[in-house]
Amino acid sequence: MTVPVKPAEVVLAAEGLARHYELSRGLFAKPAIVRALAEASFELKAGRTLAVVGESGCGKSTLARVVTMIEEPTAGRLLVDGRAVDGRSAADARHLRQSVQIVFQDPYGSLNPRQTIGAILEEPLYVNTRDDAATRRAKAQAMMRRVGLRPEHYDRYPHMFSGGQRQRIAIARALMLNPKILVLDEPVSALDVSIQAQVLNLLMDLQEEMGLAYLFISHDLSVVRHIADDVMVMYLGRPVEYGPRERIFADPQHPYTRALLSATPTTDAGGKKERIRLKGELPSPLRPPTGCAFHPRCPFAYEPCPVNRPDLAVPGSDLLVACHAVREGRI
Repeated sequence: MTVPVKPAEVVLAAEGLARHYELSRGLFAKPAIVRALAEASFELKAGRTLAVVGESGCGKSTLARVVTMIEEPTAGRLLVDGRAVDGRSAADARHLRQSVQIVFQDPYGSLNPRQTIGAILEEPLYVNTRDDAATRRAKAQAMMRRVGLRPEHYDRYPHMFSGGQRQRIAIARALMLNPKILVLDEPVSALDVSIQAQVLNLLMDLQEEMGLAYLFISHDLSVVRHIADDVMVMYLGRPVEYGPRERIFADPQHPYTRALLSATPTTDAGGKKERIRLKGELPSPLRPPTGCAFHPRCPFAYEPCPVNRPDLAVPGSDLLVACHAVREGRI
């Protein structure tokens, strides 16, 4: 049975989210500040998938920890179902956390090897509900069937399963409390390609069946093209492009997005893509460049780029881009 979803129902909203970390530099030195995430704003609607992409170190996993309330934001505001997360009572905050669950990248490390699959799936119910043992067992077995696991798997341990099966278990555990939002942090990157397709198809089926909203974090743009509705590209902790998947893949605007897409393999034998090679390395978040953080590597950088940091602006009706060159029509 498919859950009816209101098209305009926003289940998650971020307003200028930032997360900074202090890094000790010695007994008498002032701590350094690592700005892992800055000014991230977006909306996520029920039944849709927002993919967050970028190089390692761009702030994707930090965003996941903030959205799942594992860490508090240094600045900005996070709203779940229209309710701000900060300033809530412990009981209210606990209820909000149940609405947002996470599936981690590594199915080998995210499951307790000393627990049976049944115990792993029942644990969220044991901690957060008043269900009796029989009810917990029935719900766990129903969820196992939903993700493609067999009844005899209930009393087995994680080491007895393949990587794809373990990720199915992790997905089942995340769904035990009937969340509205799943944060998927590189959920298929540790799996073989054929198994990736199976898990992605399972996620898409579950989304349609349960009306779930996905925040899908990935560095694999071929996977993003398959599953996402909208895409947010991040660079050094900041969003640089944000819009519908079709628009970004067909006509990327930001030079960094263009470089990422040029490195994506294609199955089109007749279509040749020019590989855009970025110069230099990703700057340190301890000492980010002034102005636009991408300007030391950007082939279109000009006078204002090292001085003024561009905000996300609207070059089209449905696309946001943080780039002076795009705004002035130089690209």
